[in-house]
Amino acid sequence: MKLKVLIHEAEEGGFWAEVPSIEGCVTQGESFDELLTNLYEAVEGCLSVDLEDIQLTPGDRVLEIAV
Repeated sequence: MKLKVLIHEAEEGGFWAEVPSIEGCVTQGESFDELLTNLYEAVEGCLSVDLEDIQLTPGDRVLEIAV
């Protein structure tokens, strides 16, 4: 999966980024490298789902795929 990310320079220094295709997915970093690390974590967190809150029936399956 490829996502477009908007990277901004923060007024107080460092950077912040937003992922327009994932509502509310934003992060920041003091350096560009830190921003990239935080960005991967933010996307993973925004796309993760907690299965404990989902009702599954005996015929349902859970499948994890890489995109």
